[in-house]
Amino acid sequence: MSQSPDNHSDVKHSKQRRSLLKTAVGMSVLGIASGLSLATPGISYAAALTREERDKLTPDQIIAGMKEGNIRFRTGKMQQHDYLAQKRASAEGQFPAAVILSCIDSRAPAEILFDTGIGETFNARIAGNIANNDLLGSMEFACAAAGAKVVLVLGHTACGAVRGAIDGVELGNLTGLLNQIKPAIAATEFSGERTGKNDQFVDAVAKSNVQHTINEVRSRSSILNGLEKDGKIKIVGAMYNLNDGVVEFFS
Repeated sequence: MSQSPDNHSDVKHSKQRRSLLKTAVGMSVLGIASGLSLATPGISYAAALTREERDKLTPDQIIAGMKEGNIRFRTGKMQQHDYLAQKRASAEGQFPAAVILSCIDSRAPAEILFDTGIGETFNARIAGNIANNDLLGSMEFACAAAGAKVVLVLGHTACGAVRGAIDGVELGNLTGLLNQIKPAIAATEFSGERTGKNDQFVDAVAKSNVQHTINEVRSRSSILNGLEKDGKIKIVGAMYNLNDGVVEFFS
């Protein structure tokens, strides 16, 4: 059956966008990406990542792409996502470049903060971005089975879970979750008022909690720790500032 003019136009447009995708990936691998930006976020407007494209990227290039995506987010220059094209391209297989463990806070959706699209990142969300056994297993799947190359633990300012842990909140199953944040409270060096009423202390503990979760990932997952030691993945942390939109990365 012959294609209608509209279908022909859609196919042509899809191929053009696909060509831009390959160009972006190729330039990223060569380290000379400019107008199209870097790595994962830089290609989010086109179709989803293929295995070949993802495998060409290094962990550092993927992290650089996330940083570029965050710049686009906070400057209001986000890419025009074709989610339907990404849905179709990823329907029969997914090859995300990173797995992001973040908080459930509605103000901190990782995919938007990094200007990514469908099929580009695995996303795990839990209050206080802690790493329990189920989440560790999920991240092991993302990296060891599915090939993601970056594990990012993402915290944020004004975190309610962190504030609750500081204030000793008890509420059903939440009590046990908040207890997993408390080691970060003790590890936080802070000279001011150490209560949940002090926003600066809450943010300091939130950053310590990201580092605590990273330590938990490395110590409790021999699989992820081994992949990192072999240079196959990178495990990094970051803090998202609700006020200015900046994501600050750290190891």
